[in-house]
Amino acid sequence: MTTKVANDRQGIQSIEVGFRLLSVLAATNRPMMLRDIAKGASMPAAKAHRYMVSFLRVGIVEQDSSSGRYDLGAYALELGLSGLGRLDPVRLAGPILEALCEEIQETVALAVWGTHGATIVRIVDAGGPITVTLRHGTVLSLSKSATGRAFSAFYRSPFLKKALEEELQRDAVASKTAITTLRRQLEKNLTEARARGLARATGNLTPGINGFSAPVYDHTGAMVAAITSLGTVGEFDVEWDSPTAKAMLSAAQRLSQRLGHGSVASE
Repeated sequence: MTTKVANDRQGIQSIEVGFRLLSVLAATNRPMMLRDIAKGASMPAAKAHRYMVSFLRVGIVEQDSSSGRYDLGAYALELGLSGLGRLDPVRLAGPILEALCEEIQETVALAVWGTHGATIVRIVDAGGPITVTLRHGTVLSLSKSATGRAFSAFYRSPFLKKALEEELQRDAVASKTAITTLRRQLEKNLTEARARGLARATGNLTPGINGFSAPVYDHTGAMVAAITSLGTVGEFDVEWDSPTAKAMLSAAQRLSQRLGHGSVASE
């Protein structure tokens, strides 16, 4: 019955056609030439161009002036973050993040897996230098940040593996380091994170900043988010048995429980 009602409703076909182009961009996850977008949407390039002009005007796509490639724009990110903000983990995390920030006196945040990777969707700011480091919508390094390492260690996604490999390849070129060396270093960090149930980073992503990140699970046992804390080197204790580490694990466990994780086993 629901399907019949939906089919009986009169819509605007041009909007539905135009969103085929956005679907191609979102699925490809990289900037694209117009001809490739049009081909992916089974649409003539001239027709696709008219839609892209309108999308540019409203900011849902953007175009690189040098390459001519199109990508999702700021308004698309705003819509995406708004949608993510309606997810239960984000909604339920509020009080837990507030309590954690008050307990450890450090900036804390919630990240989820978004279109472009591990993405910050909620922040509780404790003041200090972290405010310029962490922003809503920030996509974090999978190999260098505590948040990224948490997803790399505990999140299961074919895209994550691909994105992580691409990141390591870029880092290898930039640092003139053998990629096998970077892989070994990362695997050591991830093995340690899995053993501890918590990932950490010590000034690697941002000089002078330490961080912890703990995975959050839903009722199926799948990781759906990460709780992250950041602080300055010298003040933020990154020992595995520190009060901060214990508070992080406890906060992640509470949010996981709110999402139904472990409820069957506890009955």
